[in-house]
Amino acid sequence: MTSTRLWKYLLRTILFSSAFILLAACALIWDGLHDEIGTADLGVVLGNTVNIDGSPSPRLAARLDRTLELYRQGAFPLVLVSGALGKEGHDEASVMRDYLTSRGIPSTQVIVDSDGRTTFATAKNTKALMKLRRLRSVLVVSQYFHMSRAKLAMRRFGISTVYSAHARHFEARDLYSIIRELVGYLSYTFKAV
Repeated sequence: MTSTRLWKYLLRTILFSSAFILLAACALIWDGLHDEIGTADLGVVLGNTVNIDGSPSPRLAARLDRTLELYRQGAFPLVLVSGALGKEGHDEASVMRDYLTSRGIPSTQVIVDSDGRTTFATAKNTKALMKLRRLRSVLVVSQYFHMSRAKLAMRRFGISTVYSAHARHFEARDLYSIIRELVGYLSYTFKAV
């Protein structure tokens, strides 16, 4: 193969790969921004960073505010808050619970999952809770770029009715998160349950 042919081949490969990644990113964004809201047995809020002072980060607060809105609209009677101990030293799930209960959701309606270190772990824990309580459907709340992978994780654990709603918070680092989610989605497709 001559050097010119090699460069043309490499250029075509790069262009094809770039187009594929761009299309996949557009599909992920569209799926995440396209809420599928239905009446569910359980709302599941995925954790995120807690500030050093113990308050939710803007990204996490947006998820919780969206959860409050949906709960008040009657989208679900129970809420599962799922997270883990963050590097800031706070249990995300407990902070999430406190945020929701201080804004009117009864503590008896909020279930804490402090073992939700990953989205996959949250899906596994959600399935166990649903089996125990004989629940059949969930409505997942997270950022738009996270939604495809979160729904995939729930379905991988056998939860067939999965609704979704994205938090209304956007920031520049979403660009990095979208690329990360493409890789995460692919890994969850093949991850053993």
